[in-house]
Amino acid sequence: MAIGMVTALRNARLDQITSKLDAGSGPGKLRIYNGSRPATGGSATTLLAELTLSDPSSPAASSGVLTMSAITSDSAADATGTATWARFVDSDNNFVMDCSVGTSGADLIFATVSFVAGAIIAVSSAVFTEGNA
Repeated sequence: MAIGMVTALRNARLDQITSKLDAGSGPGKLRIYNGSRPATGGSATTLLAELTLSDPSSPAASSGVLTMSAITSDSAADATGTATWARFVDSDNNFVMDCSVGTSGADLIFATVSFVAGAIIAVSSAVFTEGNA
């Protein structure tokens, strides 16, 4: 059976993500990579794109859901490759969290995971749900 938490606890856990992303002096970043996802916080593979988060990165979580504020597109992808995972970092490049990338069934959903150097890379929304929400 999955763990069940009161909504206030789920919100507090999600709000810690926002606190970590906003810890630096400016906006955090979403970096998208190809290759095998390393151990949590481990050495990154090839960077395909870097997008800039809003500052603050999101409003307070509600009902166990964290909906990130607008994420600025990368106007020119860094490299060509297949996006397989992503990393969120604060403005000082400190690791916050890693997540999966795909066209379905992943933490971050893209219309395509085939990125081309120089292309615009955009995220229309990022929503995280905690626990039994």
